Amino acid sequence: MAEQEQSVREIRLNPIVPSESVLIATARGMRPKKEEERAPRDTRERVETCPFCRGNEAKTPPAIATYPESGEWDIRIVENLYPVLGDDRGDNNMFSFGLQQAIDGYGRHEVIIDNSSHGIAVHDMTEEHLTMLLSAYRRRMQELYVSDERLRYVLVFKNFGPAAGASIPHTHSQIIAMPVTPQNVLDEVVNSKQFYDKHHHCIFCSLIDEALTYEATIYDKQSGEVRRKINVGQYVVERGEKFIAIKPFASRYEWEVHILPLQHQADYINASEEDLADFARVLKRTMQRLDAVLGGAQYNYFLHSLPHDPEQEGCEHSYHWHLEICPRTSIPTGFELGSGLFVNTVNPEEAAAELRNVSLD
Repeated sequence: MAEQEQSVREIRLNPIVPSESVLIATARGMRPKKEEERAPRDTRERVETCPFCRGNEAKTPPAIATYPESGEWDIRIVENLYPVLGDDRGDNNMFSFGLQQAIDGYGRHEVIIDNSSHGIAVHDMTEEHLTMLLSAYRRRMQELYVSDERLRYVLVFKNFGPAAGASIPHTHSQIIAMPVTPQNVLDEVVNSKQFYDKHHHCIFCSLIDEALTYEATIYDKQSGEVRRKINVGQYVVERGEKFIAIKPFASRYEWEVHILPLQHQADYINASEEDLADFARVLKRTMQRLDAVLGGAQYNYFLHSLPHDPEQEGCEHSYHWHLEICPRTSIPTGFELGSGLFVNTVNPEEAAAELRNVSLD
């Protein structure tokens, strides 16, 4: 009975995109279920048959870029052999037939081989290497935008584990440049602009300020008993000099964490080397915390930055770039797929505390 009384069952609204709701139902976590299997860790430094391992460069398309630029590479960017978008049809034509509309699948799809070591995990990479990787993201994003004015959005993302969509175990990220802004990013841009127009302040900056300063006690209206306490720093998982990792109040995934620059910055390509060095430190420590709690969890992370779309001009003050880390610890159900309502069975406040309490060197 005590466990039932302490359980949380409430619908939380995403403050960035209010139409996106999350059902926090901790009692639901006690039901029998099949969780996503932990991704097997192949810690070998090199695998003879792996196309991404150093020495097997002939098994991939020629390098678009390598880091460092001379000598043995530590990071290598190549075209994806099985692209979701391609530049072979560059007219960017739109077709309409009846109510149906389509646009040419024009764009670029590339693979960023994160590290020459086959089985290394992000949390095991050095801060210096992660800084170089984050710099490679930034430089390639900028090059793609300059290469074709028709490109509206460049998405950088990483899949780790088969359930997260990774088809090759060698650590890698991907980058897709497209002629449209994805709807989820557009929703963030539009809603944050509406908030800015009303309050003259970036909503992402406001959420960071709340995470660092806000505290409150919420009482039950009938009994007068304390229903919840919100403490300063309750949602903060990790903090650096320039970046912060926060557990969202309306977390879609049980162990979801977002990393944001502390100072307002709309476009990732404007981040400085000093910024990226601190970002690398916060990313490494956040991934160490997730690994300590989950151990081998499969995950996706993706970088949301300001679109380079004339229709979104004037959003530099209202939008705030960020990295969303989404570990895949459960399989979506028919209710989630049918309703569009995410179900989270882990209390975000408790998840944040567990991550924060991990002891790191």
